[in-house]
Amino acid sequence: MPGVSDTTLSGRASETLRDIEDFANPAGEWRRRIAEFLGTFFLVLVAAGAGMMAAAYDGAIGRTAAVVAPGLMVAAIILFMGKISGAHLNPAVSFAFAFRGDFPWSRVPAYVLAQILGGLTAVVFLQWVLGVSASNGGTYPAEGTAHWVAFVMETVLTFGLVSVILGTASGAQSIGPIGALAVGGYIALAGMWASPPSGASMNPGRSLTPDIVANDYTGWWVYLAGPFLGAALAVLMAYVLRGPGGGLTALMAAEGVEAAKKEIEEAKGAEQTAVEEGKTRKARHEARLAQLASDVEDKDQQDVDRDAQQAREVAQRLGSAGSAGGLAGSADSTPPEDTGSKGQP
Repeated sequence: MPGVSDTTLSGRASETLRDIEDFANPAGEWRRRIAEFLGTFFLVLVAAGAGMMAAAYDGAIGRTAAVVAPGLMVAAIILFMGKISGAHLNPAVSFAFAFRGDFPWSRVPAYVLAQILGGLTAVVFLQWVLGVSASNGGTYPAEGTAHWVAFVMETVLTFGLVSVILGTASGAQSIGPIGALAVGGYIALAGMWASPPSGASMNPGRSLTPDIVANDYTGWWVYLAGPFLGAALAVLMAYVLRGPGGGLTALMAAEGVEAAKKEIEEAKGAEQTAVEEGKTRKARHEARLAQLASDVEDKDQQDVDRDAQQAREVAQRLGSAGSAGGLAGSADSTPPEDTGSKGQP
């Protein structure tokens, strides 16, 4: 494949590698914290806002809308800021990335703080604007549901969520349309079928921030222990399915960088083969040209020799003809005998 280059074949791979390098650069950490604050603000604004909006406007928001909206918001956040902070938006997700080895533990506290502050800001804003208690936006075990049942549900749901995130993320970053569709879709789907017992929170920050503002801590441990346990189980399952994280292969797996690199190597191999074949063909062509030039030179020399021979033969014939003519001329110039003198007495 002549002309193959990394830029041609691995635009996406190269871009992903640059994203990973940028994400590891400590100079941009303040931007990532702002992004986590902003992203979690919007997530909690929608997630807690649905219940608070329904309380303020007499059930205007139905359960389906309330559980689908956070999934759509997460998808949008991944698309618009996933490359900046990785779009964790969830303390359990930051914990999972660090536990897997894809995210430094030293960066986890600042991420979690940004997430909690973003959630608190959203809840305070909603309570101020709507004039209803923040507890309407919280998640609590359903009436008649044992707390341990809600805990098990949150653990299982978070196990699924973090498994999807780890399987579609690039290192510790949820980026791109595939990740957005998978993660947002899972959140919406889980909420549609599993929200009645526990609210399908899967996010300690989303659940505890309304509790803090409303000062209502009913079942708080469910939404702290369940998501973290589910996240830990998802990391262990990721190890079983894909091996340890933290390496370059794990960092690049979800965006297809490894496949792109393999494609590049194969293309480079094919290019090298083509170059070698081209050199061989060129050498054969040059040898053929040299042979043709030699043949032409030999033929020209033969033509020259033949023409010279013909010229010599013509010259010889002309020379022979000239000699014969000279002898004939000499004979013609001999004076005749004087017959008259013979008759004198």
